[in-house]
Amino acid sequence: MAFPYLEAVLGESYWFREGFRVSLIAGFMIFMYFFETYLDIRQHAALKLTNLPKPLEGVISQEKFERARAYSIDKSCFHFIHEAVTILMDTAILCFGILPWFWKVSGNLVAYLGLDAENEIMHTLSFLAGVMIWSQIIDLPFSLYSTFVIEARHGFNKQTIWLFFRDMFKGICLSILLGPPIVAAIIFIVQKGGPYLAIYLWAFMFALSLVMMTLYPILIAPLFNKFTPLPDGELREKIEKLAASLKFPLKKLFVVDGSTRSSHSNAYMYGFFNNKRIVLYDTLIQQCTNEEEVVAVIAHELGHWKLNHTMYSFIAVQILTFLQFGGYTLVRNSKDLFESFGFDTQPILIGLIIFQHTVIPLQHLVNFGLNLVSRTFEFQADAFAKKLGYAKALCAGLIKLQEENLSAMNTDPWYSAYHYSHPPLVERLAAIEEPDSKKED
Repeated sequence: MAFPYLEAVLGESYWFREGFRVSLIAGFMIFMYFFETYLDIRQHAALKLTNLPKPLEGVISQEKFERARAYSIDKSCFHFIHEAVTILMDTAILCFGILPWFWKVSGNLVAYLGLDAENEIMHTLSFLAGVMIWSQIIDLPFSLYSTFVIEARHGFNKQTIWLFFRDMFKGICLSILLGPPIVAAIIFIVQKGGPYLAIYLWAFMFALSLVMMTLYPILIAPLFNKFTPLPDGELREKIEKLAASLKFPLKKLFVVDGSTRSSHSNAYMYGFFNNKRIVLYDTLIQQCTNEEEVVAVIAHELGHWKLNHTMYSFIAVQILTFLQFGGYTLVRNSKDLFESFGFDTQPILIGLIIFQHTVIPLQHLVNFGLNLVSRTFEFQADAFAKKLGYAKALCAGLIKLQEENLSAMNTDPWYSAYHYSHPPLVERLAAIEEPDSKKED
């Protein structure tokens, strides 16, 4: 049962089985939409403030502030429209029985093509193909407007319309190539899993995540970007010296051509055990003209590794995944639950979708908790870089990235606490500049 306490109180009435669950879920979705819209309104008001936060006065130029303010307001207005359309569509899909109707249509398509409509794998792949086509059609106008209007207006977009659609085509091809075997494996495991289903599903997803983390940077990412070794020079020497001092097993140091698509900058690392790689966006190197600033940003990233943040995050994801599969095994055989969503059968994929809807309240709480942990990790990584002697360079690098990325200077505290996985710049600078910071403990 999805809501055992309510069912005990209300009983197994037809009304409850056929309507109340869906109404409750839709009601919570709408409640969260209004709650998050309230936070968005608070943030929008903060973005419209015409003065810099006091700690940034004299640090950020007025010109950069005005550009960042205009960019953030544009994105905020776009976000209001996108979220309104999304909640209307999601509510309609849930309340008007579009999900079971689409499942039935996808089965009819399988039969029309002369395939076995009773084969759940074929039926599910047909359903997912329709969902993918529908999602692409609905998301395309928003993606085009975001990329070629908002991003272009503020000088970030660097890609042509040809490159945009080429990337989309590559993504669709990857979904067609990788999706069917993964979906087939999940359905097979659920059909054969028995009492140990949650363990088998978790083990499969764990193995899949390891494979994808290994293959993505080697086979998939190069389909979209060009990765070249960082040229020999002072910057490379400083990064390699820093990695060696921390005993970070750096094997390769790449530069990725992020500038072909956007002026936004970033840096990240990946790899298992003694085979670590660091990737710098070319825009990061261009924006941080002082090499010490780039090294300070890398010191921050290495702080995450040294303090085991990556490992802790990975373990947390695995625990949450296992708990989700455990919850799914409890409700997947509930005929009443499927009937309340308009299904007279119990398809495995639909069971997963329904389960995700039933745990929406818990997901919001978990995401909020993960953001709190992530923010703590960011403070600790900053403190780690400070301890290595990069406090001044890190502050300068963070300010430069804030300026060049036109990130929001004024943020609403409620909005920030709920949405941000990284602390606002003002808070990070204050923590770094504390004379006896304990953030690294």
